[in-house]
Amino acid sequence: MIIQTLRAGREQEILRLYEVVGWTAYLSQPDRIKPAFDHSLCVLELCDDENRLLGFVRAVGDGETILYIQDLIVDPSVQNQGWGTLLLKTMADRYPQVRQKILLSDDVEKTLRFYRRLGWQPVSELHCQALIKIIR
Repeated sequence: MIIQTLRAGREQEILRLYEVVGWTAYLSQPDRIKPAFDHSLCVLELCDDENRLLGFVRAVGDGETILYIQDLIVDPSVQNQGWGTLLLKTMADRYPQVRQKILLSDDVEKTLRFYRRLGWQPVSELHCQALIKIIR
């Protein structure tokens, strides 16, 4: 397995990963994937020896004061092998100077345990609130 900067032309593989993990909101507007990824601060891919995309982590932000992890996806066929951890740590290590690293997660115990194990914590524990406005 290789972790590297996402290569161009992976849009269909990205959509496949969104689909297999059930993130269907992205599937309703597939034409927005390329511009969204092109405008991201950094996207790292996880691929196998045959160059198949098996996961990625995508960050947005300025890379100096804020880093927002927009997506972290690993194909279910290779989950629970440490690849999600390695993708997230590799991204965070690229921006050691950034004080605020943020992500939004589903409220699922398994997912929350994963992030907590890596040192992430709910904003409520920091006496903060996270707010969101979703346009449908």
